[in-house]
Amino acid sequence: MYTVTAAEVWRYPGPGGWHFVTLPPEVADEVRARSVAKPFGSVSARVTLDAVSWETSLFADTKRESYLLPIKASVRRRAGIEPGDAVTLTIALADPAA
Repeated sequence: MYTVTAAEVWRYPGPGGWHFVTLPPEVADEVRARSVAKPFGSVSARVTLDAVSWETSLFADTKRESYLLPIKASVRRRAGIEPGDAVTLTIALADPAA
């Protein structure tokens, strides 16, 4: 399980842009080392933000050499977060490497 603190929520530019958190390098390195990637480099995870938990996938981002965590609208509404907010997340990998 990993805790990410002070991660900034950002919005991908363009119409219908998704909202993400970029994992810090030390967490991304651990995820990379301890997970089995699925198609598109995705890794299944359970994430908790405040009192809101959900199942999602982390997506490999070669440009940033990290993973992106999408935060869907229903989670953002329930947690009351906006782009630019700093959040604390707990991430549990659903498919750790054996």
